[in-house]
Amino acid sequence: MTKSRLPLRLPLLFTLAAFFAASSNPPQDRSDRPPSAQRPRPAAEQDRTRIRAQVNLVSVLVSVSDANHRPAPDLPGDLFSLEEEGAPQKIEFFEPETQLPLDLVLMVDSSLSTYIEMAAEEEAAAHFIRQILRQGDRLAVYQFAESVTRLADFSSDVPQLQNAVRHITAGAGTSIYDAIYLGARALERRAGEHRRVIILVTDAGETTSRADFDSARKEAILSGALLYTIVLRPMKSESGRNTAGEHALETITDSTGGAVFYPDSSRELDAIFDRIDRELRTQYRLSYYPHPRGPANTFRKIAVHVKGNYEVRHRKGYFTAGD
Repeated sequence: MTKSRLPLRLPLLFTLAAFFAASSNPPQDRSDRPPSAQRPRPAAEQDRTRIRAQVNLVSVLVSVSDANHRPAPDLPGDLFSLEEEGAPQKIEFFEPETQLPLDLVLMVDSSLSTYIEMAAEEEAAAHFIRQILRQGDRLAVYQFAESVTRLADFSSDVPQLQNAVRHITAGAGTSIYDAIYLGARALERRAGEHRRVIILVTDAGETTSRADFDSARKEAILSGALLYTIVLRPMKSESGRNTAGEHALETITDSTGGAVFYPDSSRELDAIFDRIDRELRTQYRLSYYPHPRGPANTFRKIAVHVKGNYEVRHRKGYFTAGD
């Protein structure tokens, strides 16, 4: 797992995640709420809305950085190799700079512990929205505290989306796992072949989620989304910080092939958003037919290697479809 850091380190975790909650949005369907840790969803419900990787063709998005942690574009396909469960796979399709459009969920932590820096966070997010969206891309804005609230549905309307992030309101509690879980499910429902991305801004202080670590992580993997986590830490020393929450977010993020950022101040947010934008525009896409084919309803580990002095990130695996 690679922690992406800007020169300094700062406090304040700001997570971007959100989905239907009790605000001005219409009442939500109960199936859109995260499960409690003690009461998992029935198998039939899980299968109904889940988009799984197709067993006859698996695609993997790969982010490659050089020794200076900058995106490394234009690498030839013969530098790449891929394994599933340790078995080498033949790369059938190689796209050096994927043009697949983006479906993005921006999840912003609005708990009281992050709200002191909210003005700077809002402006950085507004700048990112203007910069990231291109033809075919769609973005949704959420805030989360004790619940997760959708502020703007998937859209390419930049002024509307910017207005949404500038109207985030403070709340009590921090439901990080709910934000990841519901953000992933929102992306699963999107039609079409798009890349899926969750950008989470938070202080990592989980307190009020109904979903737990395992259900949030599994839903993120099932959705095929890349998770980019920006952790704003109010304290630089480990004493008094939620290091367990930071570790949990690092683990979920690593599973999806995303990256974790630890800015030292809110002034670094623009640079972090710029880096995410550059990475999403220089990703490689590799596709292969698994051999041997994995059993139904199992998790299959993926490993991608690139010759040379490069850092490589990608989702760590996928779930095969059921019978």
